[in-house]
Amino acid sequence: MSRPAIFVADVIWEGGEIVHSAGMGEQEPLLSPAALCSLLLCSAQLVLAYALSLHFGQRRPPLDRALLTWLFYDCFTHFALEGPFVYMSLTGTVAQSNNVLAFLWKEYGKADARWLYSDPTIVSLEILTVVLDGILALVLINAIVKDKFYRHFVQITLCVCELYGGWMTFCPDWLNGSPNLNTSNWLYLWVYLAFFNGIWLVVPGLLLWQSWLSLKEMHQKNIDVEKKSN
Repeated sequence: MSRPAIFVADVIWEGGEIVHSAGMGEQEPLLSPAALCSLLLCSAQLVLAYALSLHFGQRRPPLDRALLTWLFYDCFTHFALEGPFVYMSLTGTVAQSNNVLAFLWKEYGKADARWLYSDPTIVSLEILTVVLDGILALVLINAIVKDKFYRHFVQITLCVCELYGGWMTFCPDWLNGSPNLNTSNWLYLWVYLAFFNGIWLVVPGLLLWQSWLSLKEMHQKNIDVEKKSN
């Protein structure tokens, strides 16, 4: 069982502990202005990703256009959201930041407090995610649009990286009894933690299966060609 953590507006990381400076035990409304703005921002990213997939994938089959939508959304998340998170965490903490995107991470920090105080494991994973996963997503977009031979090699590599990142994000905290996770209400548990992390497990898993089937089909075609030539 995870031990719920109570989020407070003012959070300070001091001496290896989270110090709550104000509002101890206060409950905020579930759909606060910050929550609504965060969800609207994610929705806007999805709409933009879909528009880009229609433009760049107009000559590709529907399944590839759907994949392009995901990959553009993936790039937006890695570069536009997680990139600033890495910067804030390396120059201070999210809890101490007051820039435009800090409000989004402070909102997510209500569900997982590690994102507020520059947890070394989280920051290390996010650096790798922004640099490696973001670049791989761009390469895969190009491979799909231009129908490159290395498409499934890159797709498998990206999916494995995404799945590994999801495992390492939560497994260390689970082994410690989930002290940083707040599962006290449906928004934090099912939207912030389950949904927004789950899609980076479900979609890469499905894409791995697609690559498996595609490689199997290509292998079978090669066998058929060899049989005909003999």
